[in-house]
Amino acid sequence: MHELSLSLNTVDAVVEHARQQGFRRVTKVRLAIGSLSCIESQALQTGFEFACRGTMAEGAGLEIKMIPAKAWCEDCCQSVSLQARGMCCPNCQGYRLAIETGEELKIKDIEVE
Repeated sequence: MHELSLSLNTVDAVVEHARQQGFRRVTKVRLAIGSLSCIESQALQTGFEFACRGTMAEGAGLEIKMIPAKAWCEDCCQSVSLQARGMCCPNCQGYRLAIETGEELKIKDIEVE
């Protein structure tokens, strides 16, 4: 379950940033997660709640925004939407695709007190 490790690292980064800025509490964390990232959002939520225990982020809310997958097709020279890995280009059925978005995990912002 790599979501627990991701949650621990996310909370560590958020807490460290909030401390450096002089805040006393983190109330919300917003993440952007790519649809191809293989991250299960419910498992991430559970891991986040666990990782926040005993930190200045305890009780913080977690908001997750899913980022759709897009790729550049080198055959038809167009940006296309993908539903899953291994798909062909929906326009030309080519497989020479370079992923543009959909693999990321980003801390978008945090709310603090």
